[in-house]
Amino acid sequence: MCAMPIGQRNAGKVEGITDRKRIIVEESPLHAFELYDLIPLAPAGIDISVNKAVILMWVIVGLVAFLMISAAASRKLVPGKLQNLAELIVEFIRGIILDTMGEAGMKYFPLVATLFLFILFANLLGLIPGSYTVTSQIIVTAVFALGIYGLSIVLGFSLHGAKFLGILVPPGTPGWLLPLMIPIELISQLARPISLAVRLFANMTAGHVILGVLFGLAISGGLLIGWLPFAFTIAMNGLEVGIAFIQAYIFTVLSCVYLGDAVTLHGHSEHAH
Repeated sequence: MCAMPIGQRNAGKVEGITDRKRIIVEESPLHAFELYDLIPLAPAGIDISVNKAVILMWVIVGLVAFLMISAAASRKLVPGKLQNLAELIVEFIRGIILDTMGEAGMKYFPLVATLFLFILFANLLGLIPGSYTVTSQIIVTAVFALGIYGLSIVLGFSLHGAKFLGILVPPGTPGWLLPLMIPIELISQLARPISLAVRLFANMTAGHVILGVLFGLAISGGLLIGWLPFAFTIAMNGLEVGIAFIQAYIFTVLSCVYLGDAVTLHGHSEHAH
């Protein structure tokens, strides 16, 4: 059997490397958001299969619970690092509630804190290579948004009855403007859960798509020009950490605003500020 010439073997290796780079570049940046069943489960025909997103949500719940329980269990007069972190988080969330809902909103602190910490940890864990960004799934953000908005509607009617419909009339609106303002306010109310869900989903998805594209360009560019998109990838990763905090903050603030509107009737209540 004749041995393959060294030059031909090297050419084959180079061609193989080039093909792999071409595959990376041509692969859709949305491929990373696809989910596949790891543990197929469909009792009674209902699909409850376990995939990467489900596992990440379990991990997030476990990490948040571990953080807060450990901080509470190790409380000292002179707080340690973990207790300082937990107190900082608690005061931060408390400030959001007081600014948007007042003292009456503190009864919803557990809900708001859970929402903020879950979204924050989901955003941050999604930045780890090989992990998955749970908040890049519209179904996840939609469940959160619809849950918060639905809760605000239930709270509004349970606290104020039919007077809650006054939320469709901004304070100080002249009577002759009501036929125009009520439909506008109604559309605005219906758009709230949609904008809340899409904002978080779109921001987290867009950031990861850009990171995927830049990483593909860095690999395909080689040592000569690949360092440039790689440098942008590092910068984008730092930016994404900031965006992870900002998006969790915005989602939490708007959730508190919606709940606060239900409690204070959009400024109609004497407790509104």
